[in-house]
Amino acid sequence: MDLTMAEEMIPAWVEGVLQPVEKLEAHRKGLRHLAISVFVTRGNKVLLQQRALSKYHTPGLWANTCCTHPYWGEDAPTCAARRLGQELGIVGLKLRHMGQLEYRADVNNGMIEHEVVEVFTAEAPEGIEPQPDPEEVADTEWVRIDALRSEIHANPERFTPWLKIYIEQHRDMIFPPVTA
Repeated sequence: MDLTMAEEMIPAWVEGVLQPVEKLEAHRKGLRHLAISVFVTRGNKVLLQQRALSKYHTPGLWANTCCTHPYWGEDAPTCAARRLGQELGIVGLKLRHMGQLEYRADVNNGMIEHEVVEVFTAEAPEGIEPQPDPEEVADTEWVRIDALRSEIHANPERFTPWLKIYIEQHRDMIFPPVTA
């Protein structure tokens, strides 16, 4: 399978069997499929990205640092590191697997995200700054983790459905409370 073909085929369940499915077809049918999400932090801030205006769903909305679907046969950590480099030019961070979650959300244009997501975090030291690919990312911003929920409540239309779900329902898994 050439790379272009691999990029268009994602692991999705069809009649209970995980198999490669064309990405747009999986979203149009709302098929349950594999995904990864990465949250890069620096102290008490998290790096958000504004999705490029050319994206086929949720263009211009703010999302977590990066997310994607693994290629067929690609493991989640490899996928997370690959996509962090592709979308934001960030390489070499130590990814920490935080767990798995599942959600289903309408992302407009007749598309549904029904994802089984492996969630990763990584701490970015000072000096590591994103170099976004403009085909993928319109802008980036470091946001205080403790303020993100309030920002989402104040302006929900600015954020992707999955970021809202992550912060509302899975915040403690992604950003565990600090214990003394």
